[in-house]
Amino acid sequence: MEKDLLEYTAQKVEELLAAPSSSRQTLDAAQAWKDAIAAGEDADEATTALLDAIDEHHTTIDELIAFAQGHAKEMLGEDVAAGMLAHAQERKAAGEKYCDCAACTAAHELLAKHGRPVV
Repeated sequence: MEKDLLEYTAQKVEELLAAPSSSRQTLDAAQAWKDAIAAGEDADEATTALLDAIDEHHTTIDELIAFAQGHAKEMLGEDVAAGMLAHAQERKAAGEKYCDCAACTAAHELLAKHGRPVV
């Protein structure tokens, strides 16, 4: 793997690990990639495993709206959930298909850089 692509991937992995919205699966995949690179394992294989893991699930705008209308109220409070809902509805009205939280954004950017854009 080219040095620039490896560095870009490392940056996005750090963003995934830092994002409060990262799922357990995303956190595990990102940490496994980081550990593999630190151990000197094949970067291409580690990256393929990471991309496969994050490519398995994408939060759609409709899933985000459902979350904001339901569990988000309990988890984050009424005000945060209402803001999340309004934002998601605005994005849906603009034709957006996916969540734009920090974790989803980093995952989508990483997938696109590696030739797997989310469409």
